[in-house]
Amino acid sequence: MEKKDRIDLFGAAGLIGFAALLGYNQVVIRVVNEGLQPVFFAALRSAGAFFCLWLLFRLRRRPLGMDRADLRPGLLIGAFFAAEFIFLFQALDLTTVTRVSVIFYTMPLWLALMAHVLIPGERITPPKAAGLLLAFAGVALAFIWRGAAAGEASLTGDFFALISAFCWAGITLVAKTGLAHVAPDRQLLWQVGVSALILMPLSPLFGPLIRELEAIHLWGLAFQIVVIASFGFAFWLWLLSLYPAASVAAFSFLTPIFGVFLGWWLLDETLGPPILISLTLVCLGLVLINRPAQVPQKV
Repeated sequence: MEKKDRIDLFGAAGLIGFAALLGYNQVVIRVVNEGLQPVFFAALRSAGAFFCLWLLFRLRRRPLGMDRADLRPGLLIGAFFAAEFIFLFQALDLTTVTRVSVIFYTMPLWLALMAHVLIPGERITPPKAAGLLLAFAGVALAFIWRGAAAGEASLTGDFFALISAFCWAGITLVAKTGLAHVAPDRQLLWQVGVSALILMPLSPLFGPLIRELEAIHLWGLAFQIVVIASFGFAFWLWLLSLYPAASVAAFSFLTPIFGVFLGWWLLDETLGPPILISLTLVCLGLVLINRPAQVPQKV
C-alpha cells in the first residue's frame, strides 16, 4: 500500500482494534505471570517470536536483513525492548492492570520530551505543553492513590510501569532515527532477537522460572508469541510506516481506556473515581500531545 497523508477507514479500524488488543494483552500477561516467572515469560515470548518471524521470512524467501551496518541501533533497540518487558511484566506481577494501563501508556508524553531535545523539528508547542501538564497530573494522581483494597496497588509496580514507558519511548526514538530505513518486520527481528539473548540468561536471577503452571498459562504464552509479539507489533510498525506518525500516535489514548475497562471487567479490579480521573487526565493529555500542528494557510 502507498503511504497516506491521513488516517482512512482501514487505518482507523486497524488502530482501534490494535488498541483493544493491547488492552487485553495486559490481562493476559497478568494471568500468565501466575504460572511463569515474569522475566522468564518475557524471554520465552521473545525467543518464540523470533522463531515465528524467522519462519515467516523463510517461507516468503526474504533475507532477514539484519545488516552489520545496523548493528549499533539494532542492539540498542533490542536492549530497550528487553528492559521494557523486564519492568512491564514485573509491574503486572506487583500491581493492577488498571494502574499499569494508565501509567504505561503515557509513553507519548516521554517520547515528546525526548523528541524535543533529540529530533530537529519535534518542538513542544503550547498545546503539547498543556497535554504534558495534564498527563503529568494524571500520573501523579495514579501514584498518590493507593487503591481501596489492601495490597492491590504497589508503589514498586507503579514505578516499574513508569520505567517501562520510558523504555518504550526509547524504542520508538531509535525506530524513527537509527532504524528509520529498516522495514518494520526487520526492526521487530532486532527487538525480539536481541532481547531474547538478554532476557534468557537474566531470568534465573529473578526467582524460580516455573510457578503454578497450568494449561491456561501455556495458551497465554502462545497468544503472546504469535498474536502480540510476532504479528501485533509488526502490524503496528507497518501502520506507523504507512500513516503519519502523529495520526497513528493519536489513537494511543484508546489503549489505556481498554486496559482499565478490561482489568475491571475480567479481573474484578477496583475502579474508583481517582483512577477514572487519572485516566481522563492522561487521555486528554495524549490527545493534546499528538495533535498535529496547525499550518497557517496562505491567502
